[in-house]
Formats: sequence, structure tokens, C-alpha cells
Amino acid sequence: MIGRLSGALVEKNPPQLLMDVGGVGYEVDVPMSTFYNLPALGESVTLLIHHAVREDGQFLYGFGTADERAVFRQLLKISGVGARIALAVLSGLSVADLHSAVARQEAGRLTKVPGIGKKTAERLLLELKGKLPTVAGGVPVTISGRGDGQGDDVLNALLALGYSEKEALSATRNLPPELSTSEGIRQALKTLARF
Repeated sequence: MIGRLSGALVEKNPPQLLMDVGGVGYEVDVPMSTFYNLPALGESVTLLIHHAVREDGQFLYGFGTADERAVFRQLLKISGVGARIALAVLSGLSVADLHSAVARQEAGRLTKVPGIGKKTAERLLLELKGKLPTVAGGVPVTISGRGDGQGDDVLNALLALGYSEKEALSATRNLPPELSTSEGIRQALKTLARF
């Protein structure tokens, strides 16, 4: 199986690209999140690969990060979700946004992705709950109860301390935005101690 490719970027035709690796051209489908971060044509690129072998051929799916590839693979495990839908989800939502949508069970965020209806979104949320690979040292990134990076830091600290996503979101939801990260963590821990 192919796990990684490094070579020159020859063509970019969303969502597919062509890479020259040692004189062999590989066609690779990528989500738009990876596509937007590609270098210019002719430059070197390295992608993590998911190699799919099916009756009708072999297909390569490329990702800029290990987190994207892990989420893609988890999406493929869901009955009725193929590579096209998995790529659409990763094109429409970042890994962090998908973590957040699943943690909060927000079907509305998934229905904004082309090709995902209400029933499919609800099934994805149900199937992915507790199964998404964690990132950033075991902690899902940017599952924010607030709309700022400071709230994300407080939330991630609580998750790293072993609190569940539900507890951490509840404790950070009403923190004043002007608090420093350390003070936010202190207040969130006080809130959690009351439960």
C-alpha cells in the first residue's frame, strides 16, 4: 500500500492533482483544504496517502496532515459513506470544525456541505460521536465553547486534564472573554468542582 508520496506537482485540476514521483505520474484526489495549501506547479510536494483498491481500480487520496487522513478513514467506515462524501466533508469543514460539530451534535454545520442532507448529517454525527481521532497530543483542537482562541486554550486544557467534552464545554461557556488563559482555567476548574 502507498502511504506517502513526495514529488513535483505537475497538474492541479480540483479536486485532482498529478504528481511526478521518480518519473511516474500519480493522480491523487485531495480535499479542498489540502488543495488550497498546495505549492505552485513544478514545486515539490509531500502528501500522506490513503490507497484504496476496489474492483474498478486503484485510487489515491492525498492529505496535507495526518489528522485529515485519519478523519477521512473514519468517515469511510460509516455505512453508505464513500470517498466522494468523505472528501466533501473535509472540503467543507476543517478537522477542528468537524470535531466541534460532532461534540455539539450540530447537524446544521454538516448540511452546509454539498451532497450532505439532513438525514446523512444526523447519521454522521451519530456514527462519529466518540470515534473521531484525537489531535494535538490526544486533545481535539478548537472545540470551542466561545468564539475566541483563548476559550479554545482553556477548553483544550480541561480536555487534557481528563474532563469530558461535555463538561469542558459547559465550564467554558460562560467565562468572560477578557480573562487570561490561566485565569480562565482557574475559573473553569472552580465551576467543575461545584458539580
